[in-house]
Amino acid sequence: MADRITRIQAAMEEYFGDDSRRIEHALRVTAFACELMETEPANPDLVVATALLHDIGIREAERKHGSSAGNLQEIEGPPVAREILSRLGFSEPFINEVCEIIASHHSPGELDTDNFRIIWDADWLVNLGDECDLSDKDKCKKIITKTFMTDAGKRMAKEIYLKG
Repeated sequence: MADRITRIQAAMEEYFGDDSRRIEHALRVTAFACELMETEPANPDLVVATALLHDIGIREAERKHGSSAGNLQEIEGPPVAREILSRLGFSEPFINEVCEIIASHHSPGELDTDNFRIIWDADWLVNLGDECDLSDKDKCKKIITKTFMTDAGKRMAKEIYLKG
């Protein structure tokens, strides 16, 4: 499976081209997802594939709608992910779950699976600094408690964002 994950990463990088910001974001989310899976239950191959492709709909959302809003990524991402994963020979059930998570990765409550919770928390571990006034530690702590879905995600967010 490692070779197939490498091929997903290569396809994601090719798709984003010279958009290093989006590639770096996907790689950071993937790294956090892997760290979360050390203590949280999940399907590692599925989570890594989803982490690499979770924002794959941004380009189409911007092209079609002039916006990278999360709800538009959820609409535009699954068809792109499905094409990539189909081309790489993944099974239909695998593709369906990846696409289901991508279609909900900005909408908590639509999906509640171990794999989804890992992606949700990994994405928030990368994005929290943009969403949280880090100078207001009490407010940031409340956001972490309310937003993160896994114990490991909450712990990691506190370690990263509430230090010192």
